[in-house]
Amino acid sequence: MGPELRFDYGQAPEKAESVRVIRGALDLGVTLFDTAEVYGPWTNEALVGEALAPFRNEVVIATKFGFDVDPATGERRGLNSQPEHIKRHNGRDAATPRTDHIDLLYQHRVDRTSP
Repeated sequence: MGPELRFDYGQAPEKAESVRVIRGALDLGVTLFDTAEVYGPWTNEALVGEALAPFRNEVVIATKFGFDVDPATGERRGLNSQPEHIKRHNGRDAATPRTDHIDLLYQHRVDRTSP
């Protein structure tokens, strides 16, 4: 993950700095880390997983689904909370950030076209 432009937050810091900040939060007592498929997209889930892998049993990792993101371009195409999309999200490696489980999976935005 390089310093590419992110959604509304400007330039992302270098990966090593991001890992240092996440682990610094853990050192200060933070144990809940929240991410989402749309952050990056997908890169933040992987970053959180990598940063917390050595401490996995000490933290809670939450991630969100619900955006329709083009897998090739990363373009957001609206909302998607269809069951098939949720299954695809959970089947991706990044969706379970370097862990064998997600502690909390929840919907990012209400998709009124989904049951």
